[in-house]
Amino acid sequence: METSTAGTLILPEFLIDQPGEPPRRGWGVRVAGAHVTAVGPHADLRAQYPGDAVWEAPRQALAPGFVNAHAHLYGVLAHGIPLAHAPSGFWPFLKDFWWPLVEDRLDHEMICAATDSLLVEMLRSGITTVYDCLEAPHSLPGSLPAQAEVARRRGVRAILSFEATERVSAENGQLGLRENADFVAASRRAGGLVSGLMCFHTTFTCSADFIRQAFALGRDLDSVVHMHCSEGVHEPEYALQHFGARPLFYYDQLGVAGPSMLASQCVQVSPEEIALIAARGVRMTHMPLSNCEVGGGVAPVPDLVAAGVMVGLGSDGYINDFFEVMRGAFLIHKAYRQDPRVMPAGLVWRLATEGGARALGLAQVGRLAPGWQADLQLIDADFPTPVAEHNLYEQLLLYRNRTHVRAVLVAGQVRVREGEVLGADLDAIRARTHAAAERLWSQV
Repeated sequence: METSTAGTLILPEFLIDQPGEPPRRGWGVRVAGAHVTAVGPHADLRAQYPGDAVWEAPRQALAPGFVNAHAHLYGVLAHGIPLAHAPSGFWPFLKDFWWPLVEDRLDHEMICAATDSLLVEMLRSGITTVYDCLEAPHSLPGSLPAQAEVARRRGVRAILSFEATERVSAENGQLGLRENADFVAASRRAGGLVSGLMCFHTTFTCSADFIRQAFALGRDLDSVVHMHCSEGVHEPEYALQHFGARPLFYYDQLGVAGPSMLASQCVQVSPEEIALIAARGVRMTHMPLSNCEVGGGVAPVPDLVAAGVMVGLGSDGYINDFFEVMRGAFLIHKAYRQDPRVMPAGLVWRLATEGGARALGLAQVGRLAPGWQADLQLIDADFPTPVAEHNLYEQLLLYRNRTHVRAVLVAGQVRVREGEVLGADLDAIRARTHAAAERLWSQV
């Protein structure tokens, strides 16, 4: 059922309107245009809006769409890439594999094919917003506008950035910063669901002047500035050797650590850095599964959350079913801390929705409340054992995946119905992605 300006009442068995707070049984929402306009018990909504269309959703849970706060959409092209030997650590992963065999070989067609493939995959798992970091130094200029056209056609809320770096050359680094600045300005003029932000790579691929320049551009554009931070032990060791300080303290010495800073990963950070992140209001995004894959370690997310840091959750373009990502955040920290009380399910749901939206600087995204964006999903909540307010978060998190997502709306528009992405020719998308991957792999 399509929504309309007259309004549609969506009436599930359970409503998660404020992730982390107790779910509501027998409550639903009213959607009109791009927004939620009312939230309440089914009977109240029916009485207040008798002329609205009604979307009955028995044995389903209605929740905000997931916010994937950190992805590399092009990364799908590396899934299954032929390698003689696995990288022996995080630095060899970058230096010997990811940079020369993947990022340095990407062109616009590869980027667009991968973008469409993963946006469809993400929509099917309830993701309505994604922040993407593109590093493809030899695809400049014009890679972000090309990617944006794909995102607009797919109808997702997408924040796109280019991961500017000086590792190829100083000139290439300037092209990357300009790509971001031009795209932020152009996407604001265009309006709609696609936007941009400022982004650079790390302290070990970018000079101090380059980092200051990125933040200055961010201030001029009123944009968040994103970078990878301490994903493994390499960056802290590099920063201590070259700057005499760990990365977060180095950023503080440069005068850029503050609320406009979005630091992803933050795996190998010290207790003192956690205190600095909290004191400066730095934002952070957590990628539990990819941190395992590259051998980076386990990020101290429970400590960051306890310190009041604004934390979002991301897939890193690795495993993109967000139920799997949430399971990783839910389980890995329990095992690592040997404490089943850490990272409760309600908290993980908040990080996967409103937490990610706040980290990205998005207003009125990640919750279902009057005036907020109608970015939402309906999930099968018919379990083998009774489901109730006290166990809904855990049941959904542990025993659901993208195959259980029944419908997805982005800004009030239906994008997934009965598990199918509307307007997506899956065979054509798969063929295009295979062709792009085979072309990339042929150069390995």
